[in-house]
Amino acid sequence: MPHATQHADVAAVTSAELDTALRGGPFHVALRAAIAARGLPLQRVQHHLTRHGVKVGVTSLSYWQQGARRPQRPESLRAVRALEEILQLPEESLIRLLAEADEHQAAGRPAGRSYRALVEASGVLERLLAELDSPPDGGLHTLGHHERVRIGGRRELLGRESHHIVRAHKDGVDRFVAVHHGDPGCAPEHMRVHALENCRTGRVRFHHETGVLVAELLFDTRLRAGDTFLFRYGVEDGTAGVSREYVRGFGPSGGQYALQVRFDENALPARCHRFTQHSAAAPRSGRQELALTGTHRSVHIVEPRVRTGIVGIGWDWE
Repeated sequence: MPHATQHADVAAVTSAELDTALRGGPFHVALRAAIAARGLPLQRVQHHLTRHGVKVGVTSLSYWQQGARRPQRPESLRAVRALEEILQLPEESLIRLLAEADEHQAAGRPAGRSYRALVEASGVLERLLAELDSPPDGGLHTLGHHERVRIGGRRELLGRESHHIVRAHKDGVDRFVAVHHGDPGCAPEHMRVHALENCRTGRVRFHHETGVLVAELLFDTRLRAGDTFLFRYGVEDGTAGVSREYVRGFGPSGGQYALQVRFDENALPARCHRFTQHSAAAPRSGRQELALTGTHRSVHIVEPRVRTGIVGIGWDWE
């Protein structure tokens, strides 16, 4: 009997720790407590995730529960939702903690989107891509991507133009799905997508609350594995308030990326700078001041070979 009582006491303590962690976080503490409460080794957790159709390595799970990394990508967020079911947790309990985990850090970045907003947008993007039957890997590797962003006279994100150079890594690829994430307060239903070269606009989907818009760009040919292709498209925005930065996130390492931001002559910023982030939850680094060119009122950055993470240009208004 003493042995059984000892086990009951341990279970009660573990359950109490879990309840506390689920109420107040942080995410990694709650995840660790939930796994401990269910008595599952990480290998078993991984096995259950696989049965849910989600692939996550044991090392990643270990990092998550240690707080060394946070789930970021759509696949990882799917894993978090599956973990809630596997670990018998209330729906959205871990996702909520994940979204709130970096509130204090986001407060220190008035120009950027909060971690909560990025997590929500990631989940929305996953659903919109599913509506277009678009897999996470569209069968294309990016060799080069040049973006030109225009800031209007009201200091708004007026629009952008993207020029892509891609190579197919499987047969039959005939489209690309473009993603645009407007500034806070934007109205994606009023945005317009224009196919400018070697493509035409297909289906368009959007989500008003997060400002995410996705659009099919259809090619006039089916690519074979190894084929290269060039195409260009634009997004007319201009639906939000004052813009203060433009960011671009990257998955697996890819080709060259160039970003140019051009300002209206009646709305010139006081200062511009570049920055990088390893992830949406990581602190910003690599800050470097950028000089505004007099004639064309623009600044730019060039990444010869992009790595997983985020790069962007920010600016301050007087």
